[in-house]
Amino acid sequence: MTKQEALFKYCLRLADTSLILAQRNGEWCGHGPFLEEDLALTNISLDLLGQANSIFQYASQVEGKGRTEDQLAFHRNEREFYNTLIVEQLNGDYAKTILRQFLCDAFDFYFYSELVKSKDETLSAIAAKSLKEITYHFRHSSSWVERLGDGTDESHNRIQNALNELWRFTGEMFEMNEVDSVLIKEGIAVDLAAIQTKWESKVKEILERATLKIPSTAFMQRGSREGKHTEHLGYILAEMQSLPRALPDAKW
Repeated sequence: MTKQEALFKYCLRLADTSLILAQRNGEWCGHGPFLEEDLALTNISLDLLGQANSIFQYASQVEGKGRTEDQLAFHRNEREFYNTLIVEQLNGDYAKTILRQFLCDAFDFYFYSELVKSKDETLSAIAAKSLKEITYHFRHSSSWVERLGDGTDESHNRIQNALNELWRFTGEMFEMNEVDSVLIKEGIAVDLAAIQTKWESKVKEILERATLKIPSTAFMQRGSREGKHTEHLGYILAEMQSLPRALPDAKW
């Protein structure tokens, strides 16, 4: 695998993850538990969409085949997406959405804190801008995890059930393959093993404050690094891509 091929796939992995999480969170627009939270989650979705757009633009340059960021987002099939499995999971109730966001925010905070140091100037610049937004996202989702976990019996049970369901998707976030190996040697990619300990420590700290228990199962669901996904991604793409595929020449 060449450096160019690895960098292109690396960019897709990052952009796809932000895009699909933005799409999932966007489903809450107009349906949040109250107005301020409806707006907060919608703004987080827009931040994620902006991150995805910036990285797709760079991926287009790296690929060098004339595909635009819109074409990369709306004209690839399910097996050509490399987003982590956790972001494509169903929203469920608000506790599940918040718990998913929290686990992703914790990862993104430590990941982008390291990506800022990348020798790739474009990725470093995107990371620096994104980190400002992610810091807010992480603070927001963390406070909600504590609020729900240490709240009523109902809120505690709901977010504990969400943790039980989503925990099996967290191990994959730290999985590395040839793409990572090539780019780590070049000083471009983040060594995920190096940030996993930090992620685990912070997540456990906040979950303990929320009186939540991490599931004891060691099983972790994997597959996205090879473009293998749960059944949910196909439905997301069918909805998200329907208009651009029906009118591919449309200008927005």
